[in-house]
Amino acid sequence: MSDNLIEKLKELGLNSYEAKVYLALLKHHPATGYEISKESGVPQARAYDTLKALESNNVVVAIGGKPVTYMPVRPDELLDRWERSFQGSIKYLRDALPSLADETVEPVINMRGEESIFKHAIEMIHNARQSILIELWEMESATLYQPLIQAKARGVKVKVVGYDNCQLDGIEVHQHSHIEQSLMSGRWLIMSVDDQEGMVSTIGKADRPPQAVVTRNPGIVLVITELIVHDLFLLDVERNLRPQIEKLYGRDMHLLRRKILGADVVSV
Repeated sequence: MSDNLIEKLKELGLNSYEAKVYLALLKHHPATGYEISKESGVPQARAYDTLKALESNNVVVAIGGKPVTYMPVRPDELLDRWERSFQGSIKYLRDALPSLADETVEPVINMRGEESIFKHAIEMIHNARQSILIELWEMESATLYQPLIQAKARGVKVKVVGYDNCQLDGIEVHQHSHIEQSLMSGRWLIMSVDDQEGMVSTIGKADRPPQAVVTRNPGIVLVITELIVHDLFLLDVERNLRPQIEKLYGRDMHLLRRKILGADVVSV
Protein backbone atom coordinates (compact mmCIF):
# COMPACT_ATOMS: atom_id res chain seq x y z
CA MET A 1 0.00 0.00 0.00
CA SER A 2 1.52 3.31 -1.12
CA ASP A 3 2.57 5.63 1.70
CA ASN A 4 2.17 8.57 -0.71
CA LEU A 5 -1.47 7.70 -1.36
CA ILE A 6 -2.13 7.44 2.36
CA GLU A 7 -0.51 10.83 3.02
CA LYS A 8 -2.47 12.52 0.22
CA LEU A 9 -5.75 11.10 1.49
CA LYS A 10 -4.85 12.33 4.98
CA GLU A 11 -4.28 15.81 3.52
CA LEU A 12 -7.87 15.67 2.23
CA GLY A 13 -9.28 14.89 5.68
CA LEU A 14 -9.08 11.12 6.23
CA ASN A 15 -7.13 9.74 9.15
CA SER A 16 -4.53 6.99 8.71
CA TYR A 17 -6.93 4.09 9.36
CA GLU A 18 -9.59 5.54 7.05
CA ALA A 19 -7.09 5.99 4.24
CA LYS A 20 -5.79 2.41 4.61
CA VAL A 21 -9.32 0.94 4.68
CA TYR A 22 -10.44 2.87 1.60
CA LEU A 23 -7.36 1.85 -0.38
CA ALA A 24 -7.81 -1.78 0.71
CA LEU A 25 -11.43 -1.70 -0.49
CA LEU A 26 -10.38 -0.32 -3.86
CA LYS A 27 -8.13 -3.36 -4.31
CA HIS A 28 -10.65 -5.92 -3.02
CA HIS A 29 -14.41 -5.43 -2.95
CA PRO A 30 -17.00 -6.17 -1.82
CA ALA A 31 -15.38 -7.18 1.44
CA THR A 32 -16.32 -7.87 5.03
CA GLY A 33 -14.86 -6.04 7.98
CA TYR A 34 -12.65 -9.04 8.70
CA GLU A 35 -11.35 -9.15 5.12
CA ILE A 36 -10.72 -5.42 5.11
CA SER A 37 -8.79 -5.68 8.37
CA LYS A 38 -6.55 -8.40 6.90
CA GLU A 39 -6.02 -6.48 3.65
CA SER A 40 -5.38 -3.05 5.20
CA GLY A 41 -3.45 -4.01 8.33
CA VAL A 42 -5.91 -2.06 10.49
CA PRO A 43 -6.77 -3.94 13.74
CA GLN A 44 -10.12 -5.71 13.39
CA ALA A 45 -11.68 -3.86 16.33
CA ARG A 46 -10.75 -0.52 14.72
CA ALA A 47 -11.69 -1.62 11.20
CA TYR A 48 -15.42 -1.77 12.04
CA ASP A 49 -15.39 1.70 13.65
CA THR A 50 -13.46 3.04 10.68
CA LEU A 51 -15.93 1.56 8.19
CA LYS A 52 -18.86 3.14 10.04
CA ALA A 53 -17.10 6.54 9.95
CA LEU A 54 -16.39 6.19 6.23
CA GLU A 55 -20.00 5.13 5.59
CA SER A 56 -21.26 8.20 7.46
CA ASN A 57 -19.09 10.40 5.24
CA ASN A 58 -20.23 8.64 2.02
CA VAL A 59 -16.77 7.25 1.28
CA VAL A 60 -17.89 3.59 1.42
CA VAL A 61 -21.28 1.91 0.98
CA ALA A 62 -22.57 -0.96 3.13
CA ILE A 63 -24.29 -3.83 1.35
CA GLY A 64 -26.93 -5.74 3.38
CA GLY A 65 -26.49 -9.35 4.32
CA LYS A 66 -24.74 -11.46 6.88
CA PRO A 67 -22.02 -10.62 7.25
CA VAL A 68 -22.29 -7.03 5.98
CA THR A 69 -19.94 -6.27 3.11
CA TYR A 70 -18.66 -2.92 1.89
CA MET A 71 -17.99 -1.24 -1.44
CA PRO A 72 -15.84 1.85 -1.99
CA VAL A 73 -17.28 4.94 -3.63
CA ARG A 74 -15.61 5.26 -7.04
CA PRO A 75 -12.46 7.44 -6.85
CA ASP A 76 -13.62 9.86 -9.58
CA GLU A 77 -16.98 10.37 -7.83
CA LEU A 78 -15.33 10.82 -4.43
CA LEU A 79 -12.68 13.23 -5.69
CA ASP A 80 -15.24 15.28 -7.65
CA ARG A 81 -17.36 15.61 -4.53
CA TRP A 82 -14.37 16.61 -2.39
CA GLU A 83 -13.23 19.11 -5.02
CA ARG A 84 -16.65 20.78 -5.07
CA SER A 85 -16.71 20.85 -1.29
CA PHE A 86 -13.23 22.35 -0.99
CA GLN A 87 -13.94 24.95 -3.67
CA GLY A 88 -17.12 25.97 -1.88
CA SER A 89 -15.31 26.23 1.45
CA ILE A 90 -12.44 28.22 -0.06
CA LYS A 91 -14.87 30.61 -1.78
CA TYR A 92 -16.73 31.17 1.48
CA LEU A 93 -13.52 31.75 3.44
CA ARG A 94 -12.14 34.05 0.74
CA ASP A 95 -15.21 36.24 1.19
CA ALA A 96 -15.49 35.96 4.97
CA LEU A 97 -11.92 36.09 6.29
CA PRO A 98 -10.90 39.53 4.96
CA SER A 99 -13.67 41.16 6.98
CA LEU A 100 -12.08 39.75 10.13
CA ALA A 101 -8.59 40.75 9.04
CA ASP A 102 -9.76 44.33 8.48
CA GLU A 103 -10.33 44.61 12.21
CA THR A 104 -6.75 43.71 13.09
CA VAL A 105 -3.71 45.99 13.18
CA GLU A 106 -1.09 44.90 10.64
CA PRO A 107 2.29 44.42 12.32
CA VAL A 108 5.63 45.92 11.32
CA ILE A 109 8.09 43.06 10.73
CA ASN A 110 11.80 43.61 11.32
CA MET A 111 14.36 41.81 9.14
CA ARG A 112 18.13 41.52 9.29
CA GLY A 113 20.64 40.38 6.71
CA GLU A 114 20.77 40.89 2.95
CA GLU A 115 19.62 37.34 2.18
CA SER A 116 16.37 37.73 4.12
CA ILE A 117 15.76 41.24 2.80
CA PHE A 118 16.20 40.34 -0.87
CA LYS A 119 14.32 37.07 -0.54
CA HIS A 120 11.29 38.98 0.75
CA ALA A 121 11.72 41.77 -1.81
CA ILE A 122 11.66 39.19 -4.63
CA GLU A 123 8.58 37.56 -3.10
CA MET A 124 6.83 40.94 -2.99
CA ILE A 125 7.65 41.50 -6.66
CA HIS A 126 6.43 38.02 -7.63
CA ASN A 127 3.14 38.66 -5.79
CA ALA A 128 2.55 42.06 -7.41
CA ARG A 129 -0.61 42.30 -9.52
CA GLN A 130 -0.97 46.00 -10.32
CA SER A 131 1.98 48.21 -9.43
CA ILE A 132 5.53 48.27 -8.09
CA LEU A 133 7.16 51.48 -6.90
CA ILE A 134 10.80 51.01 -5.99
CA GLU A 135 13.95 52.97 -5.15
CA LEU A 136 17.22 51.07 -5.45
CA TRP A 137 20.91 51.42 -6.15
CA GLU A 138 22.95 50.16 -9.06
CA MET A 139 24.79 47.72 -6.77
CA GLU A 140 21.52 45.92 -5.91
CA SER A 141 19.84 46.22 -9.31
CA ALA A 142 21.14 42.91 -10.74
CA THR A 143 19.50 40.93 -7.93
CA LEU A 144 16.05 42.37 -8.61
CA TYR A 145 16.23 42.86 -12.39
CA GLN A 146 14.73 39.52 -13.51
CA PRO A 147 11.81 39.60 -11.03
CA LEU A 148 11.05 43.21 -12.08
CA ILE A 149 11.18 42.48 -15.82
CA GLN A 150 8.94 39.44 -15.29
CA ALA A 151 6.46 41.57 -13.36
CA LYS A 152 6.39 44.11 -16.17
CA ALA A 153 5.84 41.31 -18.72
CA ARG A 154 2.70 40.18 -16.89
CA GLY A 155 1.27 43.71 -16.96
CA VAL A 156 2.40 45.16 -13.64
CA LYS A 157 3.25 48.88 -13.77
CA VAL A 158 6.88 49.25 -12.63
CA LYS A 159 8.21 52.67 -11.61
CA VAL A 160 11.85 52.92 -10.53
CA VAL A 161 13.92 55.62 -8.85
CA GLY A 162 17.56 54.71 -9.41
CA TYR A 163 20.75 55.77 -7.66
CA ASP A 164 24.38 55.70 -8.79
CA ASN A 165 23.43 55.43 -12.49
CA CYS A 166 21.23 52.37 -11.95
CA GLN A 167 20.19 50.90 -15.33
CA LEU A 168 17.48 48.29 -15.96
CA ASP A 169 17.19 47.25 -19.60
CA GLY A 170 13.54 47.44 -20.66
CA ILE A 171 12.43 49.44 -17.60
CA GLU A 172 12.47 53.22 -17.37
CA VAL A 173 14.61 54.40 -14.46
CA HIS A 174 14.26 57.90 -13.06
CA GLN A 175 17.83 58.78 -12.07
CA HIS A 176 18.35 60.44 -8.72
CA SER A 177 21.26 62.86 -8.94
CA HIS A 178 21.92 63.66 -5.27
CA ILE A 179 24.25 60.72 -4.64
CA GLU A 180 26.61 62.43 -2.21
CA GLN A 181 23.75 63.46 0.00
CA SER A 182 22.21 59.99 -0.16
CA LEU A 183 25.43 58.20 0.71
CA MET A 184 25.42 59.92 4.09
CA SER A 185 22.61 57.52 5.03
CA GLY A 186 24.01 54.52 3.14
CA ARG A 187 22.27 52.65 0.33
CA TRP A 188 18.65 51.64 0.69
CA LEU A 189 15.89 49.66 -0.92
CA ILE A 190 12.41 51.16 -0.66
CA MET A 191 9.39 49.49 -2.22
CA SER A 192 5.60 49.66 -2.35
CA VAL A 193 3.62 46.88 -4.05
CA ASP A 194 -0.02 47.30 -5.10
CA ASP A 195 -0.37 49.98 -2.38
CA GLN A 196 -0.76 46.98 -0.05
CA GLU A 197 2.72 46.12 1.22
CA GLY A 198 5.79 48.26 1.83
CA MET A 199 9.46 47.76 2.62
CA VAL A 200 12.13 50.18 3.81
CA SER A 201 15.65 48.78 4.16
CA THR A 202 19.16 50.10 4.63
CA ILE A 203 21.90 47.99 3.10
CA GLY A 204 25.13 49.88 2.59
CA LYS A 205 25.67 51.38 6.02
CA ALA A 206 29.17 50.47 7.22
CA ASP A 207 28.44 50.73 10.94
CA ARG A 208 25.14 48.85 10.81
CA PRO A 209 24.10 45.40 9.50
CA PRO A 210 21.55 45.30 6.66
CA GLN A 211 18.10 45.69 8.13
CA ALA A 212 14.56 46.32 6.95
CA VAL A 213 10.99 46.85 8.07
CA VAL A 214 8.15 45.26 6.12
CA THR A 215 4.46 45.91 6.68
CA ARG A 216 0.95 45.82 5.29
CA ASN A 217 -0.19 48.50 7.71
CA PRO A 218 -2.22 50.84 5.45
CA GLY A 219 -0.97 54.05 7.07
CA ILE A 220 2.70 53.13 6.81
CA VAL A 221 2.32 51.75 3.27
CA LEU A 222 0.69 55.05 2.28
CA VAL A 223 3.71 56.99 3.59
CA ILE A 224 6.14 54.71 1.71
CA THR A 225 4.11 55.00 -1.50
CA GLU A 226 3.87 58.78 -1.26
CA LEU A 227 7.61 59.08 -0.57
CA ILE A 228 8.45 57.28 -3.83
CA VAL A 229 5.76 59.14 -5.79
CA HIS A 230 7.09 62.42 -4.39
CA ASP A 231 10.59 61.56 -5.65
CA LEU A 232 9.22 60.60 -9.07
CA PHE A 233 7.39 63.94 -9.32
CA LEU A 234 10.42 65.99 -8.28
CA LEU A 235 12.82 64.12 -10.58
CA ASP A 236 10.55 64.73 -13.56
CA VAL A 237 10.22 68.44 -12.70
CA GLU A 238 13.97 68.72 -12.17
CA ARG A 239 14.74 67.03 -15.49
CA ASN A 240 12.43 69.35 -17.46
CA LEU A 241 13.18 72.59 -15.61
CA ARG A 242 16.85 72.12 -14.72
CA PRO A 243 18.12 75.60 -15.86
CA GLN A 244 15.47 77.47 -13.90
CA ILE A 245 15.95 75.28 -10.82
CA GLU A 246 19.75 75.68 -10.84
CA LYS A 247 19.38 79.42 -11.22
CA LEU A 248 17.10 79.59 -8.21
CA TYR A 249 18.53 76.89 -5.93
CA GLY A 250 22.05 76.20 -7.24
CA ARG A 251 23.48 73.00 -8.71
CA ASP A 252 21.75 69.91 -7.32
CA MET A 253 19.54 72.30 -5.32
CA HIS A 254 22.14 72.60 -2.57
CA LEU A 255 20.82 76.05 -1.61
CA LEU A 256 17.36 74.58 -1.05
CA ARG A 257 18.77 71.71 1.00
CA ARG A 258 20.78 74.20 3.06
CA LYS A 259 17.67 76.28 3.62
CA ILE A 260 15.52 73.31 4.69
CA LEU A 261 18.11 71.13 6.45
CA GLY A 262 20.40 73.77 7.89
CA ALA A 263 23.82 75.26 7.27
CA ASP A 264 25.68 72.08 8.22
CA VAL A 265 24.31 70.08 5.32
CA VAL A 266 26.99 68.86 2.91
CA SER A 267 26.85 70.73 -0.40
CA VAL A 268 28.17 69.66 -3.78
